[in-house]
Amino acid sequence: MKSTLALIIGVLVALGLLQSTYVIDQAEQAIVVQFGEPVGELVNTAGLHWKLPFIQDVRRFDKRTLSWDGDVTQIPTLGREFVVVDTTARWRIVDPLKFLRSVRDEAGAKTRLDDLLDSVSRDIISGTTLEEIIRSKDWAVDAKALGEEVAAIEQVDLTKPKKGRAQLEKEMLAAASKLMPELGIELVDVRLKRINYIDSVSRQVETRMISERQSIAERFRSEGQGKSSEILGQMERELRQIRSEAERKAAEIRGKADAEATKIYGDSYGADPEFFAFLRTLDSYKAMGENTTLVLDADSEFFRYLDSTRAR
Repeated sequence: MKSTLALIIGVLVALGLLQSTYVIDQAEQAIVVQFGEPVGELVNTAGLHWKLPFIQDVRRFDKRTLSWDGDVTQIPTLGREFVVVDTTARWRIVDPLKFLRSVRDEAGAKTRLDDLLDSVSRDIISGTTLEEIIRSKDWAVDAKALGEEVAAIEQVDLTKPKKGRAQLEKEMLAAASKLMPELGIELVDVRLKRINYIDSVSRQVETRMISERQSIAERFRSEGQGKSSEILGQMERELRQIRSEAERKAAEIRGKADAEATKIYGDSYGADPEFFAFLRTLDSYKAMGENTTLVLDADSEFFRYLDSTRAR
């Protein structure tokens, strides 16, 4: 009987000790609550701590920087382009007592951050042009390097942004931070993870880009055909010039050859007219062929070398 009573007392003492102590990690801070209401001071030192058993409980809060990822939302810009915006932020709990009374836990805090940060990002983005949202303040493009004709066709605004994306993120952080103290939260930073057109606008942009590229390609093809025609025309002119020059040189050579032949004939005739006449007549005989029939006068000069009586 005594041993059983001692065992029960030991178990109760052990339970009392377990309920009276709690351990805080280095990355944690805690508030002791009694019947749901905070009591005592904030506990932010790591180690073993005491509380009243059974009637007091411990609410733990993370000291580290926490992340928040908002839902992807569609927001119209100042130029009425609908864009898909994905926002992220980092935050930490700086006043656990206010945090406990306002949002109770991290799940509640993320719900409030969803509402507050979504509202802030929507207000700022809807009052800003798309170029200011997607470009940084030091953004710059050399129009000559890009190609002025391409820039003109695509109607690209190459002006340097006045604020830039980083400045817009700072404005979002400043606007949202004003709402955080009452929640016991410090907002570390706010970032725009992704910005893109909505699906319908993306298809329109893609169609416009394809049309513009086809227009550029057609212009290049037209310029290429014009250049090809110009080259072919120049080649034809050069060929005609070469042929004309070749014919001129050929005529010149033939003229010189004829003159040389005439000179040779003249010299031959001057040396021995009778022999020259004989050779020329023989050449004419050869030209007549085997089956040629001539009707000649008996006194014809052409017939004289065939007439043996005249030859004597």
